[in-house]
Amino acid sequence: MKHFIHLFIVFLVLFSTEEIKAQKDSITQQRTARKMLRQGNELYKKEQYTDASVAYQKALGSNSNYDKAAYNLGNALYQSKNFKEAIPQYELTAKTAKDKFTKAEAYHNLGNAMMESKNYQAAVDAFKNSLRNNPNDDETRYNLAVAKQLLEKEKKENKNDKNKDNKDDKDNKDDKNKDNKDNKDNKDNKDNKNKDNKDKDKDGKGDKDKDKKDPKNDEKKNPKKQQPQQGKMSPQQVKQLLESLNNEEKKTQKKMNAKKARGKKVKQEKDW
Repeated sequence: MKHFIHLFIVFLVLFSTEEIKAQKDSITQQRTARKMLRQGNELYKKEQYTDASVAYQKALGSNSNYDKAAYNLGNALYQSKNFKEAIPQYELTAKTAKDKFTKAEAYHNLGNAMMESKNYQAAVDAFKNSLRNNPNDDETRYNLAVAKQLLEKEKKENKNDKNKDNKDDKDNKDDKNKDNKDNKDNKDNKDNKNKDNKDKDKDGKGDKDKDKKDPKNDEKKNPKKQQPQQGKMSPQQVKQLLESLNNEEKKTQKKMNAKKARGKKVKQEKDW
């Protein structure tokens, strides 16, 4: 029993020692965090925002739940125009802050960072959350109105761009259909031309063959072929030639008879 009591006392001493040590370490970290926070604030006042950001990050390294360090880090990043890096710090503060005033400020600055990032819908949501925690903040209400106007403008521009894209797509589609129609018409014209050429060739060939086979067409095409070939005479010409020959023969015979009569002595009857 005494041995058990002794072990229990030793355990309590050790546990107390570890707890005291943990508390001591926690206090040391908190002191370090506060020290770095103050250092960051001094740098922030001097507008040395990059160095201030480093000091705030060290403060969070000592105490990750240090809301003030996270909020101030967000402000330093915002002043350095690192809006995208500032956003998660404001979100962390808004989530972990215990009082509404701190939450309202975190949401307000989150809205400003969203505005700078041109994320107007997120900005509107952030400003609304800020007003839920602090309804009397006129500056937040004004920023909310500006964010709404920018959001509506963005939606209108996106709608116009969408309509323009749809119109361009329709025009491109119409142009494509027109090109297809033109190509089809060209093809039809080409087919008709080929058909005409084919028919023409066919007709020409047929006429040629027809002319070749049909003497009448051959005569029409070559008028000289209507004349009789040399050495051939029509019956009428033969008759005319025979008559001419007969007449010539008669004339010749008459001349010969006349020539014979002149060759004779003319018997002259004298009146003695």
